[in-house]
Amino acid sequence: MGVTNLVAFGGFAVAYVIRPLGAVVLGIYGDRHGRRRAMMVSMAVMTVAMALTACLPTRAVAGPGAGWLLLLLRCVMAFAVGGEYTGVVAYLVESAPSARRGLIASLASAASEVGALLAAAVSAAVVLLIPHAALDSWGWRVPFAIGAALAATIWIARSHMAESPEFLASEAQGALDAHPLARAVGAERAGVLRGFAISALGSISYYVGITYVPAFLVASGTMSEAGALLLSTLAALMVIAITPVAGMLSDRYGRKPLLIGIALAGACVPTALFPIMAHGGTFLALGGALVLAAIGGAWSAVAAAATAEQFSGPARLSGLALGVTSATALFGGVSPWLAHVSLAMTGGLWAPGAMIAVVAAAVIPVLLTMPETAPRAT
Repeated sequence: MGVTNLVAFGGFAVAYVIRPLGAVVLGIYGDRHGRRRAMMVSMAVMTVAMALTACLPTRAVAGPGAGWLLLLLRCVMAFAVGGEYTGVVAYLVESAPSARRGLIASLASAASEVGALLAAAVSAAVVLLIPHAALDSWGWRVPFAIGAALAATIWIARSHMAESPEFLASEAQGALDAHPLARAVGAERAGVLRGFAISALGSISYYVGITYVPAFLVASGTMSEAGALLLSTLAALMVIAITPVAGMLSDRYGRKPLLIGIALAGACVPTALFPIMAHGGTFLALGGALVLAAIGGAWSAVAAAATAEQFSGPARLSGLALGVTSATALFGGVSPWLAHVSLAMTGGLWAPGAMIAVVAAAVIPVLLTMPETAPRAT
């Protein structure tokens, strides 16, 4: 990988830095006015940003400004996404039966993978169906237009949703906090720190152990770009398959033991897997990638409910914004770039896996002292 990949990963990271800002702004709004309203605002912003991207002027018309406008709209989308995940997780946790919170909240992770697969399918269809010259001139706009239409459809569906029962109960009791961010930073800061730690491992496990792996295998000569694309699809399917299983297990056995077990796997497995994937041929590369996808997917599934349960309802979105989303920006957005840099600097194929292992080892003490948050079965 060369300068082009570094620039691409750098642009990927810049947009991720915007996510915590969107999460905080929409989190405060959602804690004050409801999860449903916050999710509607985030989807409205996403719809407008994608529609404008589909209508962007070309470089021939706007010059370098066209690229800057694209980056700006990418950041606007990141702002909306920052508030989207926290709102959805809070809504699912607060609306689910207490004995099924882990399963229901884990569906947020599965849904994001389904969305990624759908986006990849649309992009592939556009590339296959539209001639190359047309693709360069106008065809690239089609996926954004389709995305805007889908986002608008989701906004309409959300406009008919009921607010979460827990939020409505807090509102009826006058228990809402006028300053939810201050409450999260003050009385509930332990939850912020735990949420940060949990999300840090989830982010680096996903963005190094899943997102970065195809680029790693192409760069090491193990796979072609076509093979890496297939591998990405299979990894996404693994995440979708493991997610409900991990969510159900966390409902039965608790969040804490599941998280500790997955963290131990994260501390022991990835460092050895990366060299094996690079030198072991296609079969071992596929097997290693699926193992890493299972670790990342299982962690995200359990973490969804576990992080939301660190906070009381009045500060839940704000707390998730400070802990979870900031960790995602720090450990997720820059992780592929850091993995590439660490590989280049050390020359060791183990380096990307060691990044996951170090974070996992640092998170385990936090998990050992964390109280169980899953409701006890009755």
